[in-house]
Amino acid sequence: MAGFIELNAFIKLKGFATTGGRAKLLIRSGVVSVNGAVETRNKKKLVDGDKVEIEGKMFVVDGVKIR
Repeated sequence: MAGFIELNAFIKLKGFATTGGRAKLLIRSGVVSVNGAVETRNKKKLVDGDKVEIEGKMFVVDGVKIR
């Protein structure tokens, strides 16, 4: 079973939102993309190697723990 992190948790981890509600608003506003495509699902599962762009800043998911 592969590990994953949900997009909303990733956004909080990176400091773009302090609460789940703020992360959800940021995602739904259309300024978050995953692997080059705008993503509006706040519970989108991210795995190692996924590329996440938030407000013009690029991050690569790395070291996800198995859940």
